[in-house]
Amino acid sequence: MSAIMRMDDLQWRAKSIVSGFHNGLHRSPKHGFSVEFSEYRPFSVGDDPRTIDWKLYARCDRYYVKKFEDETNRRCYLVVDQSRSMSYGKLNYNKLEYARTVAATLAFYLTLQRDAVGLVTFDREIADVLPARYRPGQMKRILSMLSREGSGESTNLLDPINHLSEIVRQRSLIVVVSDFLLPVEPVFPAFSRLSARGHEIVLIQTLDPSETEWTTDKPAMVKDMETGQEIFVDPRTATASYKTRFEMHQNAWNKLANDHGMSWIPLRTDESIEIALFELLRRQQRAIQSPQRRPSPQANR
Repeated sequence: MSAIMRMDDLQWRAKSIVSGFHNGLHRSPKHGFSVEFSEYRPFSVGDDPRTIDWKLYARCDRYYVKKFEDETNRRCYLVVDQSRSMSYGKLNYNKLEYARTVAATLAFYLTLQRDAVGLVTFDREIADVLPARYRPGQMKRILSMLSREGSGESTNLLDPINHLSEIVRQRSLIVVVSDFLLPVEPVFPAFSRLSARGHEIVLIQTLDPSETEWTTDKPAMVKDMETGQEIFVDPRTATASYKTRFEMHQNAWNKLANDHGMSWIPLRTDESIEIALFELLRRQQRAIQSPQRRPSPQANR
């Protein structure tokens, strides 16, 4: 990851990750897997034979046609946390820079599939809202919003989730990228409503490696990055307590996701972003293979 994160340009990072991801899939023994979820779909009765990609047929001996814009059936909203806690990091980059790269990579990947992508950024309040669209210039707008400096205030995940419940009428994929260092209870009802309306929800947690376990072996003053509160920590008593409370916190978010059919993806900022892309592919595969998809409440409107 360090080589990718050394790139200054966010767009180049996203392109490099997606390119490597596609190359890996083409080398996979699961032939055709990457094609099914790229800009192609299998040829079916009624399609114009002139739309068949014969070069692709020569390589895999299967008929595929290009997926055109009017065939897009997926909308995605990326929800990115820009609060002060996201500015923490002991690597050469912080959690926010990693989260921005995750969001840019997913946006670029979905745009290649001609899917409509939107963006919501937040900290103490909602900062930017870009409706999901598939049109020229949309990716540029997303990158511009992701590159803006957040105000670095406290985390308020409730407002963006409630806002999406109000404005997103069509069944959509909603990907939340955050460190999720906040209690589950206040946001539980909001995620319940969003899930009940048929939306697919993916929670991607971005944590610095040092946050996953207590690493200080000397007494220290620790400062909360969002509240500014300082407390004295004795490592002899804090180590076991931190591990227990951290595991309880992680389990609570994992349970919320499992109870509502959401995906929970905890990522350390030194891990490959391709993990998030694989989860996206798995969700697409399940959606295509499922005989019945849960209809959107607005489907008949």
